[in-house]
Amino acid sequence: MLIMNLKISNKVLQKLTQRHGVCEEEIIQCFTSREKSFLEDSREDHKTTPPTQWFIAETDHGRKLKVVFMLDANGAIHIKTAYDANDIEKRIYNRRAVIL
Repeated sequence: MLIMNLKISNKVLQKLTQRHGVCEEEIIQCFTSREKSFLEDSREDHKTTPPTQWFIAETDHGRKLKVVFMLDANGAIHIKTAYDANDIEKRIYNRRAVIL
């Protein structure tokens, strides 16, 4: 079993469940099933320290989610959002991410 130091604030958790219908378990499933590298969000208005990263992966039920997070210096993964990936995001990810 994969052990992660996953951090989700109450505000983000509320947004995930109410707006996107995503639960913490689905996010963990996506990290576990990921087959390609993370991508960094390089858009100027989305730049953060540490950098915002994202990936697309499937849940155990085949739902393709885009998971957006920051990895801090202590190795904790801070979830910013997760939602059903759209076709444009899937195309970008498939073109730019490297197979692990």
